[in-house]
Amino acid sequence: MARETLEAAPAVNPTYYLVEEDEHHAASGGGTLLGFWIYLMSDALIFATLFATYGVVSGNFAGGPSPREIFELPLVALNTAMLLFSSITFGMGMIDMESGRTRATLGWLAVTALFGFAFISIELYEFASLIAEGATPQRSAFLSGFFTLVGTHGLHVTFGLIWIAVMMVQIGQRGLIPENRRRLICLGMFWHLLDVVWIGVFTFVYLLGVLR
Repeated sequence: MARETLEAAPAVNPTYYLVEEDEHHAASGGGTLLGFWIYLMSDALIFATLFATYGVVSGNFAGGPSPREIFELPLVALNTAMLLFSSITFGMGMIDMESGRTRATLGWLAVTALFGFAFISIELYEFASLIAEGATPQRSAFLSGFFTLVGTHGLHVTFGLIWIAVMMVQIGQRGLIPENRRRLICLGMFWHLLDVVWIGVFTFVYLLGVLR
């Protein structure tokens, strides 16, 4: 009787459970990426609003300094290079992530963080120099719009640096598991968005401001 029961029992197929688990990870990963895309679009709308506001108030100097008088293009160009290099190094890290090279991925993330830290340091130096010269946000509508737009971007870069540090800890502890790979993809989209926004800042705020 026991033999007949064993023969009648259906065979367990382990492949079924592996496929079901993969489908679960794919579904959750797709939802995460979709949600993050929605966040990026909302963030892009925030920056679009700040750009539009700056465009309206950028000519209101209230007797204070104009962009040509306070902007140092060589310094801003150096800062732009720092952020562009950070995007390149992050991309190299993503290539190593796809190849499963944990140490190389961590190394590129560290280099990216160094470039990001250099960017923030130069920006803080610029802000401190402007304030020391009396070009404060309260001085004119132009300066209010400038500090708000550039400062908001700088805060995003700061949050990105914190995110990179958290990811380095998680990867160091758990490796390149699917969850960490998905988080790195989201971080990459966020970081590259900041790069694109900064190109707009450099062109619209600094370059056109000096050429007026």
